[in-house]
Amino acid sequence: MRLVDLGLVKGRLVDFKLALPFIREVLSTWRARGLRIRDGFEALEDELYTAYWALNPRYIPVGEGNVSLDALDFYHNVRGVSYRVYESILDLAVKDTPTPLVRLRSLEGGEVRVWAKLEWYHPFSLSIKDRIAWFMLLNNPSVKPGVRVVEATSTNTGLGLVGVANNLNLRSRIFLPSTAQRCVDYIFELMGAKVERAGGSLTTEILEEVRRAARAEGAVHPDQFSNDLNLIAHLQYTAKELDYQARQAGLRVKSIISGLGTSGHLAALSIYFKSKLGDVRVYGVQPARGDFIPGLRRVETGMKWLPLAELEGVIDVTLEEAFQEVVYTARREGILIGLSAGAVVKAVKDLARRGVLTGDVVMIVPDHGLKYIEILEALYSKTCPETTLPGRGVGGPG
Repeated sequence: MRLVDLGLVKGRLVDFKLALPFIREVLSTWRARGLRIRDGFEALEDELYTAYWALNPRYIPVGEGNVSLDALDFYHNVRGVSYRVYESILDLAVKDTPTPLVRLRSLEGGEVRVWAKLEWYHPFSLSIKDRIAWFMLLNNPSVKPGVRVVEATSTNTGLGLVGVANNLNLRSRIFLPSTAQRCVDYIFELMGAKVERAGGSLTTEILEEVRRAARAEGAVHPDQFSNDLNLIAHLQYTAKELDYQARQAGLRVKSIISGLGTSGHLAALSIYFKSKLGDVRVYGVQPARGDFIPGLRRVETGMKWLPLAELEGVIDVTLEEAFQEVVYTARREGILIGLSAGAVVKAVKDLARRGVLTGDVVMIVPDHGLKYIEILEALYSKTCPETTLPGRGVGGPG
């Protein structure tokens, strides 16, 4: 058996579900078995090759036998660059890992320790959606300079895609549901994207319109809702990062709580940690029936990867409850989290009260709260103070 750089091996990527049993096997045993190849480093086992590609160790074993993942430089892509100097913004987006994992003592009690993974540490959307934006585009062979990228988004995935597209000399056309904040249109236009407001209130309700537009223009449609690269991005990075951080800090992750959107990152976290550790409990968070929380959806709207997550439960949270936890976290911890993260904080508190949380608990904070100033203003029931800008009238530009 010998170790070969994964990038040198050519293979055919198959449906993620076919590779999933091999992914679980590798993570649960923490060992990789040899891949059979033919001359020219061409993989003969498509499912196993896809599993290795999805987990992305630096090296893979070739030939008979098996080897520990530690011998394969398994964490090479999540260790980051200590001095944080990058050749481009796109280089920053790909290599500035891991995002911080910080203890929130205001949520703790007894033997429970709560850790927040701060996903606003990304350059384009200031959210976890940057991960899938660059991953879906950089791994799409149809992406070439001048091509248009078309996507349905409520905000964050679109911002990530437009940012990556600008770096790759691509054009962008973004479709927004009716529930997206008013002013986000201007941000997309400022960044050079074409923006259209579609009729549906959820991004999933406007997908067919987006697909028709992509076909008509010959555009690339990443389709965050059905593209397995969404889940794989979080398997390669979000989940592996958290594992690396926990290993370095001596943490034993017992529970993971996060919001439900496309279900990509929560499914990836569940697959990774349930396979490796076995006894990790994973919970999803959704808006209460009849409520709207930016970035979150209810399970009945349909999520491709949710069945793979094997959740212990799904917690309903109202918009008002999420907002109150945004206020709580701001006043206790000094950070302004987004409303979906506020919903996660509420779920953490509810689960703690039920006594189901123990040890190290990880909550995913998808983005920062400043992007939701319109909603926060309405919920806070106060009018923003008028301001006078130099050379302008009261209230800003006319």
